Amino acid sequence: MPALPPSVPPTPIDHLAVVAALRAAGCVFAEDEARLLLAAARTPAELAVMVERRTSGFPLEQVVGWAEFRGLRIAVDPGVFVPRRRTEFLAGEAARLARPGAVVVDLCCGSGAVGAALAAEVERPRLYAADIDPAAVACARRNLAAAGGEVHEGDLYEPLPARLRGSVDILVANAPYVPTGAVGLLPAEARDHEPLTALDGGPDGLDILRRVIARAPDWLAPGGRLLFETGERQAPAAVEAVTRAGLRARVAVSEEWHATVIVGTAAPSV
Repeated sequence: MPALPPSVPPTPIDHLAVVAALRAAGCVFAEDEARLLLAAARTPAELAVMVERRTSGFPLEQVVGWAEFRGLRIAVDPGVFVPRRRTEFLAGEAARLARPGAVVVDLCCGSGAVGAALAAEVERPRLYAADIDPAAVACARRNLAAAGGEVHEGDLYEPLPARLRGSVDILVANAPYVPTGAVGLLPAEARDHEPLTALDGGPDGLDILRRVIARAPDWLAPGGRLLFETGERQAPAAVEAVTRAGLRARVAVSEEWHATVIVGTAAPSV
């Protein structure tokens, strides 16, 4: 959920009416969501539309148009994958490993949240991003414009500039890793309003990640790192794929965010 912004307190009648509508729709955090909707709406008519969208199941972040991610306000357009709070752990691990001036690639970038976080936390990064979804690319371009990031549309590495081969210091891939059979078990706001390409990772959830891993050595600089998020149960298979690709694998776990990140490191130059 986006963080509550400082705002003028809403009128009690408006607030109570919005809270009641949200509660009736089953929104667990109705009070907080009401404050966000009231802060985002510019007119009563706009508020009514936003409440209707939220109560019909749209993700709150798509309704208000932004999500909080590592202290940043990330624009999130309708139909674009909503950055998850647990992915802040992935961004933090990548930022910790990046040196000043690092060449950073945000693959499967979605809204560009991870890239934006790295641009804010890494000194003078050279930032590139890519996604197969045109709506996500348009959204990421807005989020990464201030950082001078280049955002490309296409399948995984395909649209990246060829000059980046062998020079990427930090390659972050927030690729889909939900097994196909589990997509239907996701919350309705995800399965109905986010692109399937951002959710479905194939039979075991690792189809896209295996493609990312297999080609990573071609793009990484000596000593460069590949980082990606996965499920706890998928970690052993993911580590095996990373090792098979010739990278040194490490697993990082955050109990706070219930997040698992795999780090693959390329061999240093001789």
